[in-house]
Amino acid sequence: MSINNNFAIAVVCSSNMNRSMEAHNFLAKKGFNVRSFGTGERVKLPGTAIDKPNIYEFGTPYDVIYNDLVTKDKQYYTQNGLLHMLDRNRRIKKCPERFQECSDKFDIIITVEERVYDQVLEYMESQDTQDNRPVHIFNVNIEDNHEEALMGAFLIADMINMVKIIPYQSVDQEIFNCSELKSDGGILINNNDVNDNDEVSFRKAFKSTAVLDN
Repeated sequence: MSINNNFAIAVVCSSNMNRSMEAHNFLAKKGFNVRSFGTGERVKLPGTAIDKPNIYEFGTPYDVIYNDLVTKDKQYYTQNGLLHMLDRNRRIKKCPERFQECSDKFDIIITVEERVYDQVLEYMESQDTQDNRPVHIFNVNIEDNHEEALMGAFLIADMINMVKIIPYQSVDQEIFNCSELKSDGGILINNNDVNDNDEVSFRKAFKSTAVLDN
């Protein structure tokens, strides 16, 4: 039995620009209930020099960022793919969102690098647990470039499709099982279903009413 598409899924990267949005776009087209977020202090995009990134506040509309880069150097940002990426993003939602500022609850949270994974866990563990509703968090390390983001979106979709629902101690609680249930209630991925080069880490956490998403 495949995962219920009504389950809330969050995909999280650093700036909610490339990797999380590629996965957001792909999963949404597959019918999943998905949102995407970033965990950084601000949104950062490459500039015309390494020491001159383009920095924006979360909540700045993608359309505003797009027009800003067009004004700065349309040819350069067209060639490096940023304008194409932003054009895609603004067709999906209004603006980049920060995970730590979201109060929605999620069933599965997917991060795309270890640093983001740690930031998500740190935030969740700082919240008061009220309903003990489990949320499962796993990380897939994806390089931050357009090609790897696209491949990562396929991998994330495949992993979600491996997830199944099984009973968990009470009617009110559910856990997600990919191939077998660990003794501590966590989840495992069948080695035959994931390539050796794919780095995957899992953690079961509990979200409070103040969290959670991404």
